[in-house]
Amino acid sequence: QVQPVESGGGLVQAGGSLRLSCAASGRTFRSRTVGWFRQAPGKGRDFVAAIVWSGGSTSYADSVKGRFTISRDNAKNTVYLQMNSLTPEDTAVYYCAAQIMLGSRRNPNEYDYWGQGTQVTVSS
Repeated sequence: QVQPVESGGGLVQAGGSLRLSCAASGRTFRSRTVGWFRQAPGKGRDFVAAIVWSGGSTSYADSVKGRFTISRDNAKNTVYLQMNSLTPEDTAVYYCAAQIMLGSRRNPNEYDYWGQGTQVTVSS
């Protein structure tokens, strides 16, 4: 199995940037879809972005389109989420997840392996 491990969260002022990393522990991400989700206090787990490892096709939530960029590094077996122009509404725990079989990129129930999450806090 593959275990996603997130890093890179922290506290940033509104308008700032952060880059989250998701490294694969165990097996690789190859031939899988890797997604980022976020969960704010008292809310559900929302889709943020996803990338299909083979081919690099990407998807984004409308709320982050144009501000966030998902990418992968084949050599490092790592997925990144570059977050720019952050707002307090982006404050959440961010989770990385991977699918065994290709399924809906936006549905968290279609993901099989989840990381522990990393906190992102954006101050106003």
